[in-house]
Amino acid sequence: MGPSPSIGVVVHPTKVVEGSLRTLHEWAERRGVRLLARDDEAGRLPPSVPIETVPDEAFLARVDALVSLGGDGTMLGAMRLVLARPVPVLGVNYGNVGFLVEVNPADLGHVLDRLPDGEFVVEPYACVEVEADGAVATAFNDVVLGAAEAGGSVELDLEVEGVQFGYYRCDALVLSTPTGSTAYNYAAGGPVISPSADVLAMTPVAPMTGISHSIVLPATDTVGIRNAAPGREAVLRVDGNAWAALRPSASIAARLRPEAGQVVRIDPAGHARRSRLKLSLLDLPLRPGQIAELLPDEVRDEVRRLRGRLEG
Repeated sequence: MGPSPSIGVVVHPTKVVEGSLRTLHEWAERRGVRLLARDDEAGRLPPSVPIETVPDEAFLARVDALVSLGGDGTMLGAMRLVLARPVPVLGVNYGNVGFLVEVNPADLGHVLDRLPDGEFVVEPYACVEVEADGAVATAFNDVVLGAAEAGGSVELDLEVEGVQFGYYRCDALVLSTPTGSTAYNYAAGGPVISPSADVLAMTPVAPMTGISHSIVLPATDTVGIRNAAPGREAVLRVDGNAWAALRPSASIAARLRPEAGQVVRIDPAGHARRSRLKLSLLDLPLRPGQIAELLPDEVRDEVRRLRGRLEG
């Protein structure tokens, strides 16, 4: 008999997730599954739920899957933890919008019972890999090059596969994965990209001169970006977090890495429907009838009942 499967737990830094941890622990005991957390998260775990903590290296080597308890940011962090050895990640939503996470805390017990019967799919997710000064960072949403000073702009030279492609002068430049295309990229006027397309989108924010529209490139292309502004640093942000400064004349290399993460989907069609509804609220144009089609059946039925009462 082989060793018991191990599931890693990643928790939000401030949200109270004790109920979900208890549900997960009870399910794991029934199934002979071991729960693991990282030593760094020991202080976030409630004493009432015994979960073994291990160093990062042991965590990465031992987990067969992850459960992320938080919002999209926690989910992204969980996926980055296992970049060297991608395993399926199930997201439980303790956040607000929740484009990436799927499961509501109240439904976690039911969802866990479906997993052993294979009632789920695993969706691959791409990331942007960016290299600067010999260091490498990854982003599942986007990498943003912006001005170091508030209200400033950036001047950037672009190369694709070593060939000069043009330049940007703008407030910031967004390098986006298909998943991240609905975030900063979309707000800046960039395209919404299907998650099944292995492409990298580059969208300038408030362009002044140079390239003024989005560029979409295949994962096989390596992008080089040089800070062409004399005497002004740019700042690299990875999934919203400041990562490094880009000195004048310094360059970065970026590329899309397909299938860098794995996300567990219990109801892919339902998740896609809810995501389209959230996008419509954020300004993706849909007619009222089209929005109604995206609502859950029980909500749509309740709307019909209320409308009938009003009209009667």
